[in-house]
Amino acid sequence: MEIKAMEAAVEALLFAMGEAIPAADIAQVLEVSVEDVRKLVRQMMARYDEENRGVQIIELEDAFQMCTKPSMYEYLIKMTHRPKKHTLTDVALETLSIIAYKQPVTRAEIEKIRGVNSDHAINRLVEYNLVCETGRLDAPGKPILFGTTEEFLRTFGVRSPKDLPVPDPEKVEEFKMEAEEEIELGIEEDS
Repeated sequence: MEIKAMEAAVEALLFAMGEAIPAADIAQVLEVSVEDVRKLVRQMMARYDEENRGVQIIELEDAFQMCTKPSMYEYLIKMTHRPKKHTLTDVALETLSIIAYKQPVTRAEIEKIRGVNSDHAINRLVEYNLVCETGRLDAPGKPILFGTTEEFLRTFGVRSPKDLPVPDPEKVEEFKMEAEEEIELGIEEDS
């Protein structure tokens, strides 16, 4: 199959499916190697960017998806008159960051870190499709494990959870000290 025909096929697949397609699946359909697919799609990504198109192809954990460029969102909003934008509370953001950095993680582990019940925050994140159940822990009660979704990656502009920013060790220590001080104050008040 010639390059132009393969590009057209990839474009049709990505457009029609509307979700990320693993490179291996595209390779199987086109009957070429996974490496050839990666190379081809990355060339298409560069060309879309050079040509300043309204759509782009993004890469998410060795899968590719066609989506609207963020700079075009205002036009979509004008067309629909109903922007669909979820706002996350501080509690939801805190819970989401725990899941993103500790995944896969159980509800109990999240609550241990936060120190409070996290049912509502987790349910809201699942509703927004930012986190999902990724399996069950092989432990008594088989607790549900949570992890981030492709929607999380798209929303926060990262290709993989491995690409999340690394927390500043000094800030982490500062937060630990603040938390320990709060615990100390709580114990003194209870006495």
